[in-house]
Amino acid sequence: MTDIQPLVTPLWIMAGVGIFETLLIIAIGIGGYRMYMRLMTLANDLETRHIAPVREKVDLILGDVRNVTSRVAFQTEQVDDAITSTIDRVDETAARVRAGVHDRVSQAAGVVRGVRAVIVALLHRQSHA
Repeated sequence: MTDIQPLVTPLWIMAGVGIFETLLIIAIGIGGYRMYMRLMTLANDLETRHIAPVREKVDLILGDVRNVTSRVAFQTEQVDDAITSTIDRVDETAARVRAGVHDRVSQAAGVVRGVRAVIVALLHRQSHA
């Protein structure tokens, strides 16, 4: 049989290195987890101290913007209704004025035609006389 004594030492070294690598990987995992937990705590603290108050202010501002927007929309509808009713009244008044003027102009034209007919008749009668 061959003597395996020369191989034992390198095998022990390789086993030690394997154990060392395993412990090193476990330590890296634990360190990574601790770093993750610290970062999450920091992020939560940052959100609590800085972001949450800013978000509350932004939410209040957005609420105000919504209120102003709804008021502007309501007032715009009121102004539109007022303009529409004013235009309708102006159109109605213009139609009445037009009808009144037309009636008076027609009457005046009738009077002028009558006067003209009388003048023509008188002139025609004098030229025959």
